Amino acid sequence: MLAQQRQSAILELIRQRGGVRVSHLVSRFGVSDMTIRRDLEVLADRGLIDKVHGGATLAGPGSTEEPGFAAKSVRQQAEKQAIVERAAGLVEPGMAVALSAGTTTAALAARLAEVRGLTVVTNSIPVADALYQNPRPDQTVVLTGGIRTPSDALTGPVAEAAIAALNVDLLFLGVHGMSRRTGFTTPNLLEAAVNRRLIGAARRLVVLADHTKWETIGIATIAPLGEADVLVTDAGLSVDARRELGEQVGELIVVDPAA
Repeated sequence: MLAQQRQSAILELIRQRGGVRVSHLVSRFGVSDMTIRRDLEVLADRGLIDKVHGGATLAGPGSTEEPGFAAKSVRQQAEKQAIVERAAGLVEPGMAVALSAGTTTAALAARLAEVRGLTVVTNSIPVADALYQNPRPDQTVVLTGGIRTPSDALTGPVAEAAIAALNVDLLFLGVHGMSRRTGFTTPNLLEAAVNRRLIGAARRLVVLADHTKWETIGIATIAPLGEADVLVTDAGLSVDARRELGEQVGELIVVDPAA
């Protein structure tokens, strides 16, 4: 098989599966590891795939592309709900918690409406709405001001100043992507700055990220993987990714949406 034919076949496999490992391609095509890596390099240079540790995935959106809240809310719903149920178990009555913007954190907010005595700090309009729709007289919701982003986050100096004066027990952080090299990332520079402020205000950081966030990279790093005290993800995460994340984060919690 000619190199061009092999590269076309590799690309078709990646399109079908979403990603492949180098070891699988070596076995399938009967060529050396180096040959496969050269093929992947060619495809990556053409912008058709993204090279990742040990393999390749179909080229994703640009690092600054930011889907709107409505578009993201319909993705991985079962995984997000399982993550939310596990995350809610970390919250105790009377705590002060912060929730960043994101569809998973918004789902968590609806669950936290059941917890008595909470103070919730957020820069997310949907998070605040979820709590306002189920009001409790013993809960306080603090919504920062700021500039609205496509994901319905409030950002900029007004939001940062509001957060800088606060201290919370837990921060639940939603992220656009995560990888060993880049840490937790977002496609929005203003959101990254606010999220870093939220991390600075929290005693413990809990990251909520379904398996599709692994090896997705946004333009701005929020924090390195090692800064997370807890990462809650789902069983769709590969064994290799679990090993890498387990070596970095304080505690890795993997939930099964089918359970």
